[in-house]
Amino acid sequence: MAQPRTRRPARPREEVYAAARAAIAEHGLARLTMAGLGEQLGMSAGHLLYYFGSKDQLLLETLRWSEAQLGERRGRALARREDPVLERLDRYLELYLPEGPGDPRWILWIEVWSRSPGTAELRQGQLDIEAPWQDDLTALLAEGRATGLLPAPGATPARAAQLRALLDGLAVPLAIGLPATTRDGALAQARSAAHALLGLPA
Repeated sequence: MAQPRTRRPARPREEVYAAARAAIAEHGLARLTMAGLGEQLGMSAGHLLYYFGSKDQLLLETLRWSEAQLGERRGRALARREDPVLERLDRYLELYLPEGPGDPRWILWIEVWSRSPGTAELRQGQLDIEAPWQDDLTALLAEGRATGLLPAPGATPARAAQLRALLDGLAVPLAIGLPATTRDGALAQARSAAHALLGLPA
């Protein structure tokens, strides 16, 4: 009698997300196949599709996982009320920008942005994932204004949205490795722009 086939245990989702993030960062979503990712993880493509449904959903869930990890670090940094608001704002800028060309987290974002125009689910997922960044920055700026440390005029949520738009504009060239872009240069520009936008001395 043939022995029953031993089923391989499913990989933890965190392991799937980590492998997907690395593969997407290296090759892009278009070249990623469920079969290839499954082979890397010792799983079948059907198993991956059962859990994620599509590559778009895998991309979105991988980005959500990646941002949740960074969100924990951001939350700890911004919660340190003993640190001045401007120091925490600087830490926010550092966490927001890519670590350098090919930063896997930012490559995920670029993939989501490029695919979201045709997919309502991706657009909504993008908004949901971005919301904590907006909320945390809005709260930090509101604290600075309430304590008199930030003189920025205008509505605080609008200032936070404008600052994030500036950061996105600095982040993409760095993430894709455009010539003459560096993390130090992007950070210096981010700090200068933040001070100008918030009405602070240069």
